[in-house]
Amino acid sequence: MEQDHERRVWSISISTSVLLDSLGGFTQPSIHCEKGAPSWKLTAPGVFPGHWGGPRPRPTMPSLLLLAAAALLSSWAQLPAEASSWWSLAMNPVQRPEMFIIGAQPVCSQLPGLSPGQRKLCQLYQEHMAYIGEGAKTGIKECQYQFRQRRWNCSIVDNTSVFGRVMQIGSRETAFTYAVSAAGVVNAISRACREGELSTCGCSRTARPKDLPRDWLWGGCGDNVEYGYRFAKEFVDAREREKNFAKGSEEQGRVLMNLQNNEAGRRAVYKMADVACKCHGVSGSCSLKTCWLQLAEFRKVGDQLKEKYDSAAAMRITRKGKLELVNSRFNQPTPEDLVYVDPSPDYCLRNETTGSLGTQGRLCNKTSEGMDGCELMCCGRGYDQFKSVQVERCHCKFHWCCFVRCRKCTEIVDQYVCK
Repeated sequence: MEQDHERRVWSISISTSVLLDSLGGFTQPSIHCEKGAPSWKLTAPGVFPGHWGGPRPRPTMPSLLLLAAAALLSSWAQLPAEASSWWSLAMNPVQRPEMFIIGAQPVCSQLPGLSPGQRKLCQLYQEHMAYIGEGAKTGIKECQYQFRQRRWNCSIVDNTSVFGRVMQIGSRETAFTYAVSAAGVVNAISRACREGELSTCGCSRTARPKDLPRDWLWGGCGDNVEYGYRFAKEFVDAREREKNFAKGSEEQGRVLMNLQNNEAGRRAVYKMADVACKCHGVSGSCSLKTCWLQLAEFRKVGDQLKEKYDSAAAMRITRKGKLELVNSRFNQPTPEDLVYVDPSPDYCLRNETTGSLGTQGRLCNKTSEGMDGCELMCCGRGYDQFKSVQVERCHCKFHWCCFVRCRKCTEIVDQYVCK
């Protein structure tokens, strides 16, 4: 029995098309994929032709089982590498533009977790990379805040895979993580444009809102959320768009899920940006106002995405290669909604296969009936009590002018951890 396995290889080339805007121009890279199909043969001792120079032996059942197991382990071993994405830029500081020579490719080749298309974008926009890392870090911190009282609390496993194997499961938690990290990139790039840190963008040139009072000025230096959105879309989605899976396969379903959640995260930042104004006039009379476009606080973005997480839609891939609702009675998700394709794993116990860290040793609230309560957090295993010393600021007084002076107070409190 002989079995040939074909691997589709994609060569990535990036061309740049200039999209002129009111700022003068934005060079937007577009990714093109060219497919080649060199074949390769999965080989193992005693199975491949010409082994040790002799005729090919007839494969036995044990050898076939070993071959199948090796193939399965090989594919499974590659999954953490897939999870090792651009998120790792948050854990590995990226040098600022002034620290390296423009066009120096080794800088991009040394950054971990980038796909071929993302590496090409890195070479074209090296000064952006530090802010992509900042955006990823912002997203991770927000994820940890939003899930601080949940069984899965967005824990960082290591500096390479960041969240570990748990991201290989197309769960609600994975959906939120993709969305909030994409949102973080839009946030960081938009703000870097406003602060003059990037040579390819500047202040926002969004048109004056129609409902802005006529006597208010429009033209302050706003956050360039348009550029941030476009660049984040090119960079974050590049990894997914490079993949080529069979139509209707589970792998394609996961790609579509990731793209949907990336877009939901970007749109959350884009749509929550609002008008901010500053008063001018004698003694603060506010006879005149200057207004501009400003990003919302990222905590508000995280809160909205958390609501989208709670109402995320369960989807499945169709034979036509599109996502459809598992339950057709629900409303079709919009581009702002989160979707998932797999049920969430059991986060109660540590599981190396799913990547769950379990809840043993986690702090819990004895009096709470919510997810942070000891009953739910500890999954019925019980909890241990211990005493700890907390130091807090107390007896604060305002002194003229102008500072607040506080004392430090210590308090012994009871705390509880899951068994």
